[in-house]
Amino acid sequence: MALTILCNNEFSPAATALLEAGTAGHKLLWSANRSANVLSSGRSDPLAGQADILFGQPAPADCLRHERVRWVEVTTAGYTRYDTPEFKETLRARGAVFTNASGVFADPCAQHVLAMMLALGRNLLPSHCDQLGDHAWSYEKRRYSSVLLTGQTVLMLGFGAIGRRLAELLAPFGMKLMAVRRQTRSEAGVRIIAEDALSSALAEADHVVNILPDSPSTERYVNARRLACCKRGARFYNVGRGNTVDETALIEALETGWLDAAYLDVFATEPLPPEHPLWTTRNCFITPHTAGGRRDQDEALVRHFLANLQACTSGGDWTDRIV
Repeated sequence: MALTILCNNEFSPAATALLEAGTAGHKLLWSANRSANVLSSGRSDPLAGQADILFGQPAPADCLRHERVRWVEVTTAGYTRYDTPEFKETLRARGAVFTNASGVFADPCAQHVLAMMLALGRNLLPSHCDQLGDHAWSYEKRRYSSVLLTGQTVLMLGFGAIGRRLAELLAPFGMKLMAVRRQTRSEAGVRIIAEDALSSALAEADHVVNILPDSPSTERYVNARRLACCKRGARFYNVGRGNTVDETALIEALETGWLDAAYLDVFATEPLPPEHPLWTTRNCFITPHTAGGRRDQDEALVRHFLANLQACTSGGDWTDRIV
């Protein structure tokens, strides 16, 4: 069955060639308004009405307007702009499918969190600052304040593809792993807790990892009240979305020493303005929304799409076989 696919993502030459080869036998259309930034929403496209499949960051209105569209795959793990009752109900009524690329970004995000946990625990960041600064030989200060991850407790806020991969990476350290999510079904090696037990879980955690998506129910989820429930000296990490954190409350928790440190990859306003106080907040470490980054990102996104395309065209209920 030949399908018409419209892509509005600007891929690398290698990924473009991979997509063109992998869609041979189908009709591949390229939008005139392509973008290499997977976080940017695409503009409405006149070609969308000719497509069975939209791939990239299609305008939500195009997905809703054109009844021919049967499948939408976005090139991000997050999908806030599509997460509306109207969008979900319209696609469901049409029998259309929506997929994201969380599997592409799970490993890099999880490795990013692990890297920061280890860097903070082993005092790599202050030692690097010494190297860049006055070349102080802070032997006792660094050696005797280093900590082990072994046996510590991690609480994940949200538990999807990133959380599952992080749990796998942390398992060899013998850490106690907890996660809060709406569905409280059991997970191997991870204690799933209900939201009404969050306060006691925060009080127990040495590391709080925020992986929450952006939605009305998660806006400023990490607020002053929940930060006050954290164990004194805990460390906080955010690779979810910036809007899920009350940044003013987080700054206060860091400046007062209630939290020992924070690692932030996402922010309510991006790029983070140069004058923003988070840049100079005590023990706050920042990366510019790069946790999901990987050198082969474009190729990985195309391979993910092609695997789902193969499932789509192989007959039967293909939604059980999507990745």
